[in-house]
Amino acid sequence: MNIILIGPPGAGKGTQAATLVKKHNMVQLSTGDMLRAARTSGTELGKTVAGVMDRGELVTDEIVIGLIEEQLTDGDVSGGFIFDGFPRTLAQADALSELLSKVDQKLDTVIQMTVDDKVLVNRITGRFTCGSCGEGYHEEFKKPATHDKCDKCGAADTFKKRADDNEVSLKTRLMAYYKETSPLIGYYYAKGQLEQVNGLNSIDRVGLDISKVMAGVS
Repeated sequence: MNIILIGPPGAGKGTQAATLVKKHNMVQLSTGDMLRAARTSGTELGKTVAGVMDRGELVTDEIVIGLIEEQLTDGDVSGGFIFDGFPRTLAQADALSELLSKVDQKLDTVIQMTVDDKVLVNRITGRFTCGSCGEGYHEEFKKPATHDKCDKCGAADTFKKRADDNEVSLKTRLMAYYKETSPLIGYYYAKGQLEQVNGLNSIDRVGLDISKVMAGVS
């Protein structure tokens, strides 16, 4: 099964994708991860990617589609794919559709993780992590047992926040997300492929809802 997960920053796409990888043996295709891997792969396409990135240029849709094609045709992919961060534009959506047809596959469903922006801002701005082991915490929902000490590794005074986990930056990221994805949502809705789940539910509940969507189209 091949799916696209759509949702704003902080909606939990990464968490749910990791669960699907483990539970259904799916492959998560993250554009950023593919580009970083290609850059050091030594393949012809990888050399092209390295050259483009070293020159500070934008990676073209053609290159990204080429990287995705390599993944789609590489070994045992019976579990299917989760497309993460792609497509971002209507042109990319059309290119992905053509590629899937080319390799005799199809897109089964597009799952939009919906959220309330105000709640999302609170969720994101309250996040912080242990600088030693990376364990995640939240000022409201998951406080450490001891104020300045990590529950997992015991490190003290190492908590930190992402620089862009502030209200101003998040609102900018949200505006960019909605501007970018609104056409895609309409595109997949018109194709009858769009499904929605409430991304503000618990992690387990969201995972259950995603599984129900996938079961309904399998």
